Amino acid sequence: MWLVVMGVAGLGACTPEPSPAQSFLANVAPLCGQAFEGRIVANEPPPQAADPFEGQRLVMHVRTCEAGRVLIPVHVGDDRSRTWVLTLHGDRLRLKHDHRHQDGTEDELTQYGGDTTTAGTDARQEFPADEFSIDLFTRTNRSVSNTNVWAMEIHSGRMFAYELTRPGRRFRVEFDLTRPVEAPPAPWGH
Repeated sequence: MWLVVMGVAGLGACTPEPSPAQSFLANVAPLCGQAFEGRIVANEPPPQAADPFEGQRLVMHVRTCEAGRVLIPVHVGDDRSRTWVLTLHGDRLRLKHDHRHQDGTEDELTQYGGDTTTAGTDARQEFPADEFSIDLFTRTNRSVSNTNVWAMEIHSGRMFAYELTRPGRRFRVEFDLTRPVEAPPAPWGH
């Protein structure tokens, strides 16, 4: 018996443990094909201009799951312009925001995001703005966003969160994983 246990333990030692980024994607994978409604739980301070999220139905749809890549369209009312793209790069994750017009062409403000700079956990990953994003924000007079840090959080079977923070700003939406909703139409451009 002792030899069998040691043999099994020895086999486990040869198998590398998944990174927190890999485990995070593995926690998202069971949601593939499903959609969930969310609500804003933080929007501080309230935006000065009209907020496209306020008063809108928010639905995330875990639409595409491939090895090392997940696409999550986010519908804000009838606006189907937003897709979160999560991609595994080694032991880290990259988040990009793919923004499209109704005709499928890319918006001027698209493909921004960042790579995780720490391991994170299987439940939370943080993405500071990368150089591409900083250049884009500066070029489009949005340099206040140069210090953005986006985060995604998952508590299996309960909640998925998307969060944006920077000095003086916090925005967070939580999606209820206990109640799937009907999948929305495809996002624009997909």
